[in-house]
Amino acid sequence: MSYSFLKTPVKYLKHVGPKRAELLNKELNIFNFYDLITYYPFRYIDRSIFYKIKEININSSYVQIRGKIKNLYQTGERKSARLTADLEDETGKIELVWFRGIKWIKDKISPDVEYIVFGKINIFNGRYNIPHPEIDIASEQETGIISNLQAFYNSSEKLKSKGLNSKGISKLMRTLILSAQGNIYETLSNEIIKTLNLISLEQALINIHFPQDNYMIEKSILRLKFEELFFGQLKILRQRNIRIKKIQGHKFSVVGNYFNQFYKKNIPFELTNAQKKVIREIRIDVGSGRQMNRLLQGDVGSGKTLVALMSMLIALDNNCQTCLMAPTEVLANQHFQTITQMLYGLDIKTDLLTSSTKTSQRKNIYENLINGNLQILIGTHALIEDKVKFKNLGLVVIDEQHKFGVAQRAKLWTKNVIYPHILVMTATPIPRTLAMTLYGDLDISVIDELPPGRKSIKTYHLFESKRFRVFGFMKEQIKQGRQVYVVYPLIEESEKIDLKNLTDGYENIVREFPQQKYKVGMLHGRMKQEDKDSEIQHFIKNEKQILVSTTVIEVGIDIHNASVMIIENAERFGLSQLHQLRGRIGRGADQSHCILMTDYKLSSDARERINTMVRTSDGFEIAETDLKLRGPGEMEGTKQSGIFNLKLANLVQDEKILKTARNTAKKLLDNDPELQKKDNIPIADNFKFLFKNKTNWGLIS
Repeated sequence: MSYSFLKTPVKYLKHVGPKRAELLNKELNIFNFYDLITYYPFRYIDRSIFYKIKEININSSYVQIRGKIKNLYQTGERKSARLTADLEDETGKIELVWFRGIKWIKDKISPDVEYIVFGKINIFNGRYNIPHPEIDIASEQETGIISNLQAFYNSSEKLKSKGLNSKGISKLMRTLILSAQGNIYETLSNEIIKTLNLISLEQALINIHFPQDNYMIEKSILRLKFEELFFGQLKILRQRNIRIKKIQGHKFSVVGNYFNQFYKKNIPFELTNAQKKVIREIRIDVGSGRQMNRLLQGDVGSGKTLVALMSMLIALDNNCQTCLMAPTEVLANQHFQTITQMLYGLDIKTDLLTSSTKTSQRKNIYENLINGNLQILIGTHALIEDKVKFKNLGLVVIDEQHKFGVAQRAKLWTKNVIYPHILVMTATPIPRTLAMTLYGDLDISVIDELPPGRKSIKTYHLFESKRFRVFGFMKEQIKQGRQVYVVYPLIEESEKIDLKNLTDGYENIVREFPQQKYKVGMLHGRMKQEDKDSEIQHFIKNEKQILVSTTVIEVGIDIHNASVMIIENAERFGLSQLHQLRGRIGRGADQSHCILMTDYKLSSDARERINTMVRTSDGFEIAETDLKLRGPGEMEGTKQSGIFNLKLANLVQDEKILKTARNTAKKLLDNDPELQKKDNIPIADNFKFLFKNKTNWGLIS
């Protein structure tokens, strides 16, 4: 099948036309022949089996019957119109029912003609019927591709009203496959097909839509899943190879006074083995002369900030400036305070730039950046503004990088003639399959070890009936000098209700914890920045013992004395968000406690999320469960990536195929980086077809 054929607008396919094409565009994102042929069915039903009417029972699902249609009559008008008929064979009769397309059905049906009727059994008033059955004249056999296994396609009400139900889509598919048959070009090399024992692309496309048997369905699905994952991995690995070979970076050949002085004097504890390993990996990268593009994964409290700071000090030792970009002012402020404290006693100029920074301070920051006096700049999106210019930017650290758009991160590349090294950090553990796909073009470091002395957080699940027990526990902890977070959900779709719940919750807490004895604060995203900062400062200084908040505390607040977290309506939070929230406590030496409050009625998914939180604090195990429950497209930060447009493959179920695809792509590029060998020309051609004219964001961390 030529690529020009695949690009043909779907309106030019027989039986489509402009109006149907417009519906296919809007409803199913089908714009051309390629989109249609890769619109795969979601299940199959064996049409070789025929039922007698007397054989139908309550366990029957889809049935196929030969018989004659009699007693056709219509009741009601317009929206309430209903067409019914009796289908009869030698063993009995069953009612057929239509609620739409009535005129077309009436015109189609003739008496004394044998039909093949296919549909799903329904029970109404104790009697079986078949709503909206498919009907075909028994003597008329379809020509061309014949399959006993009928494919079923997802459709929509608008499409069904125009005759494009599952059967209608199948007819279009038949027309397309027949016109393309014999001209479907191979997209993989002979070597890959032979090594992996794959069927041809032509066989796969024919059999996924019109299968010979179940075996061929399996072989077709395997071939097409591999195809999707292989070309995705090929794109990611090619981008990585281009970056490694062609993009030069600063060569940090010195590890000098800043790094050594800090390591000897400013770290009062031994680094974990995981931290040491990651620092070694970063030192090798930045000393290579190529631009580093590294993802640093680490669970909450694992010591990522310390590793990032030590990497920044290597840049300073090599006469370069560095910056750290965080997604919120709260987090930027937290980083600034933490890093300033860590650098105490060292002659290093550090500053903070956010949207709240005053004009006079901004001018001072701009000047000090240009003349090189300012060595470390910490901030928010304000860092990517055009006015922010460095004398010699050598390293960029991006925290919680999934909170930023790709284009936003790309702007930091333009801040220096030589591209700065990039270190992106996330406290959201990423499952292996997701990391291979979402961050496959980055080198990945993992801190999988918590600092010594950290106690694991005890997590409990309680219902509303235990509310007063929870209040008693809070009072006991406050008496011991601890502080407490009480977190409420704030979901965009129900913001007004959620804000009311937050305020009601705050008032309930104040009633139970009177202000004469306790101080209670409240924090949410709609407050003015100065009010938010004020509340946080009160809590940091232990002037308030309880902070009633929304998820604005998910990142950025690091208060060692806060050792209790109550999460209200915990069933409404995602698993990774619950884990992130829980990570706000457990920072100090005291035992920390997280209490998940829920309704009695929980969905099975909600129950699994809560049980997972109670069972484990391992972020990677939690991430794997989250991926299974929600799927990759719903994971935080993945929607913007543009890589989850998988039509058939599933990153959870198809990890083995993904690994094979990645290894195959890597081996291919090792032997033929430019895809120029004769056997690889089909791969190169398909690669251009799939990815031509698409922004190469892969060169951006």
